[in-house]
Amino acid sequence: MSNKEKVYSWIDKNQEEVIELLQKLVREPSVNPYFDEDKQYMHEGQAQAALKEYLEEMGMETEYSYPDAKELAEYEGKPGYYADHTFEERPNLFAKLKGTGGGKSMMMSGHIDVVQRGSKWTKDPFGGEHIGNRIYGRGTVDMKGGIAAMTVALKAIQKSGFRLKGDAMIGTVVDEEAGGMGTLALMAKGYRADGCLITEPTHLNIAPLCRGILWGKLIIEGRSGHIELKQGDFRTGGAVDAIDKASLYLEHFRRLNKEWAVTKEHKYMPIPCQLHIAEFHAGEYPTTFANRAELTFDAQYLPAEKDENGLGSKVKKEIEDFVYAVAQTDPWLKDNVPKIEWLIDADCGETLDDQPYFQTVRDSAQEVNPAALVEGICCHTDMGWFCNVGIPTLNIGPGDPRLAHQADEFVEVEELVTCTKMIASILMDWCEAEEA
Repeated sequence: MSNKEKVYSWIDKNQEEVIELLQKLVREPSVNPYFDEDKQYMHEGQAQAALKEYLEEMGMETEYSYPDAKELAEYEGKPGYYADHTFEERPNLFAKLKGTGGGKSMMMSGHIDVVQRGSKWTKDPFGGEHIGNRIYGRGTVDMKGGIAAMTVALKAIQKSGFRLKGDAMIGTVVDEEAGGMGTLALMAKGYRADGCLITEPTHLNIAPLCRGILWGKLIIEGRSGHIELKQGDFRTGGAVDAIDKASLYLEHFRRLNKEWAVTKEHKYMPIPCQLHIAEFHAGEYPTTFANRAELTFDAQYLPAEKDENGLGSKVKKEIEDFVYAVAQTDPWLKDNVPKIEWLIDADCGETLDDQPYFQTVRDSAQEVNPAALVEGICCHTDMGWFCNVGIPTLNIGPGDPRLAHQADEFVEVEELVTCTKMIASILMDWCEAEEA
């Protein structure tokens, strides 16, 4: 039996380790305060404490650090910085298992915070119930399942009688669900490694990049008037229906998406970047033409489109120019150009496939799971800051990402166990394993 097979065998025989750790983390509610659903569920610190205890039992050196907006003020205008975020009882957790020497180091990272409980659950959202082949609960997919898998992968190597030559590190952060200030603070503390694995849910695929995400609100002004009466030209006081003008933009956005489908694709992305309308708000009364329309949209961008600060200002400018160009085709809009109110700019990252870390992670993961695809993540993960400071980073995690944030969120036990083996394989190859 090979060294890896011994580790895989331990994982198979001790599946309850990863199941019970996941259940323990799910049962420590850690809803991000941004969602402000119910104060009794905002316990990121308690979830970190549960993990800290587990890591210390493994012999890892651990420490807390608390993000501080004042201390991080130099990062204003860069990804993840929010001057108004506070972090009382919301620590980042960093742990290290020192290697024997001579191997490359690796950090495994994930966020401990989860989104709001939400409605329509048929299971206890913080119960961690094990029913059949599934573990249910908020965060099982996003992303406490990944945290449990990476932790037990390291423990499996220890328990199977091996040590790593390179340092193995675990960094779990707060605040990812509200902008990523936890990871910014982790990198600002100076923690570094030769490679990083983020265990966001990928359905066991290997994701070398994630996209940047822009949220914006397009505000289109009209002029109200009685909807049942004939209206004259707007130049002589006639009404202008903001819904009609918004419909013009909807048509032009469809044209823009056809262009982006060609110009904003990536060989490892399953779909191209697009601009999608998520909300449409307009009108005041049933008998009145809409005075204003607001279109809230989500637009994605690729790592190659990042600006000097690591954000999406270039794509913002592209969208603003497009909105202006459309306005020039309409007499009312030409004199009343719609404005964009920018809401969110979530950064992105990429590790190129010619890098040794990419190749090691891919080969080691596919050795366990040959069906694993190399496929980028369409949404945001925290990999941007790791890449920004020069740490090659990939994402691999258990769970179908489409289940994240849903009621009755669950991860399959088989996938959780397979991911644990995949991460163990990566650790043993990258950090180099030897008999204890």
